[in-house]
Amino acid sequence: MILSRGNAAEALEWTRNVVTRLGLTLNEAKTSIKQASKESFNFLGYTFGPHCYKKDGSWYTGASPAKKSITRIKQKVGDHLVPSQVGTWPEVRDQLNQMLKGWAAYFSYGKPRA
Repeated sequence: MILSRGNAAEALEWTRNVVTRLGLTLNEAKTSIKQASKESFNFLGYTFGPHCYKKDGSWYTGASPAKKSITRIKQKVGDHLVPSQVGTWPEVRDQLNQMLKGWAAYFSYGKPRA
């Protein structure tokens, strides 16, 4: 991801040149220019783009866990909490808490407003 203020096309071309000199290629299917203040995009499990601040309804450019990331953690929790789970409740609870704490720590980068 490259963040730019008005020079995105030039930054993309520069990146293509550098990557080519390194003997690599950009994945064109995953490469695009987005205006983050107006459209969303996913990167490394996050969705970046416009978000609504629930307290006052104002909009800001921010990041949140992507829908795919949320679906995956829900599936992991569901897989862990099945009736066939043979561990004791403290064991199951501790494993579940470890999984959720790790997920939350990855997506915890601070508050959008103070």
